[in-house]
Amino acid sequence: MNGQNNKIELLGRAPIPKALLSLGVPIMIGMLINALYNLVDAYFVSGLGEGPMGAVSVVFPLGQVIVGLGLMFGGGAASYLPRLLGRGEKDSANRVASTVLYTSIAVGALFITFTAFFMEPILNLLGATNSIMPYALTYGRIYIISSIFNIFNVTMNNIVASEGAAKTTMCALLLGAFLNLGLDPVFIHGFGLGIAGAAIATAISQFVCAAVYLSYILLGKSTFTYHIREFKPSKKIFAEILKIGIPTLTFQLLTSLCVTLTNRAAKEYGDTAIAAMGAVTRITSMGTLVVFGFLKGFQPIAGFSYGAKKYDRLRKAIQISVLWSTIFCVLTGLFFSLFSTQIISQFAKGNTEMVSIGSKALFANGFSFFLFGFYTVYSSLFLALGKGGKGFFLGACRQGFCFVPMILLLPKICGIDGILYAQPVADVLCAVLTVFMALQVHRKLRRI
Repeated sequence: MNGQNNKIELLGRAPIPKALLSLGVPIMIGMLINALYNLVDAYFVSGLGEGPMGAVSVVFPLGQVIVGLGLMFGGGAASYLPRLLGRGEKDSANRVASTVLYTSIAVGALFITFTAFFMEPILNLLGATNSIMPYALTYGRIYIISSIFNIFNVTMNNIVASEGAAKTTMCALLLGAFLNLGLDPVFIHGFGLGIAGAAIATAISQFVCAAVYLSYILLGKSTFTYHIREFKPSKKIFAEILKIGIPTLTFQLLTSLCVTLTNRAAKEYGDTAIAAMGAVTRITSMGTLVVFGFLKGFQPIAGFSYGAKKYDRLRKAIQISVLWSTIFCVLTGLFFSLFSTQIISQFAKGNTEMVSIGSKALFANGFSFFLFGFYTVYSSLFLALGKGGKGFFLGACRQGFCFVPMILLLPKICGIDGILYAQPVADVLCAVLTVFMALQVHRKLRRI
C-alpha cells in the first residue's frame, strides 16, 4: 500500500522535473535499449545480404500493427486509469485494467491467426520482391506467431507506466533487449539459422519480457488487480478506452502504411533501395522511441493533473516536456545528419549504392527530426486528456495526412529523391499544424 501511495504522490504532488525524470527516464532508457536491439538485429541480418535485410524491412509494418493492437487497449487504459486514480475511483480502475488486459490478448490472438494463414499475399502487398519473399516468409511466420507475447507486453507496458511504476517497465524492456542482443549472433551465425535465427531470438526475448510483467502481477506489486472476476466489459469502459485507443491504433496503422508505401515506391529501384530505407527507419527509430519513452512519463502526470483539476501543474508539465524533448531532438538530429554516411555504412557492407541512398535520406530526416519532440508532446497531451479526436488528428498527421500525399506525389516528380525527402516534408507540415492546435489548448487552460 505504501508503494501505491508513493506512486500517487509522484503523479499528483512531486515537483514536475522530478516526476518527469522519475517516470519518463526509466521507460526512455528501456525503449532506447529496445530500439538499439532492433538496430543491432538489422546489423546482424545485414551481414546475410540484401534479401534478408529487405525481408526485415518488409515484415516491419506487421510488427507495427501488432504493437498498435497492444496500444489500442494499453494506450487507452494509460489515458483513462490516471484520471480514475486522480478522482479516487480505485475499484473502477481495477475493472478497467482487467478488462483491457484480457481483451487485448483475445483480439491479438485473432489477428495473429489470420495473418499466419495469409502470410504470403500480405507480404506481397507490403512490397516483398520475388528475391525477398522466401526470407520474409521464414522470418515473418516465426515473428508473427510469437507476437502474442508482444501484445501482452505492450498492453502491460502502458498500464504499468500509467500507475507510475516506470522502473518495472524499464527492467522488462532492458531484460528483453539485452537478451535479444546476446541471442542474435548465436542463433544467426553460431547455429547457422540465418534469418530464422533472428526471429527466434526476438521470440525468446519477448517471452522473457512477458514473464517480468506476469511476475509483477502475480506478486501483487501493481496498483491494480487483474482477477478474472473483474473482467467486466461495458459500454462505458470501451467508450473511454477506444476513444483514445482507436486513434492510437490508427496511428500505428498509418506508420505501417508509411513503411509499406515507402517499400512499394522503393521496389521500383530494387532490393538495395528497400534495404537502404529500412536501415534509415531503424536508425531514426532510435530517436523517436526515446521521445515516446519520455512522454510515457509525461502522460500519466498530465492525465492525473487534469483529472484532479490541477491546471497550473498541467501547464508546467507541458512547458518542461516541450523544452526537454526539443533539446534532445535537435542534438540527435544533428548527429544523424552530420554522420549520415558513416552510420549507413555500418549496414551496407560495402554496397556503395545503398550508402548513397541511405545517407541522403538520413541527412534530411535528421534535420526534420528537430521538430519531432514539439508535435509529439501535444499529440500525447490530447490523448492524456481524453481528447481522442484531436490526439488522433495530430498523431496521424506525420505518418498519414501529411506523409501519404508526399510519398505518392514526390516520387513521380523527383524520382528516388522524392522517396528520400517525403518524410522530412511531412514533418514540417505537421509542425505547422501543431502550432495552431497548441495555441488553442493553452488558451483553454488559461480560461479554466
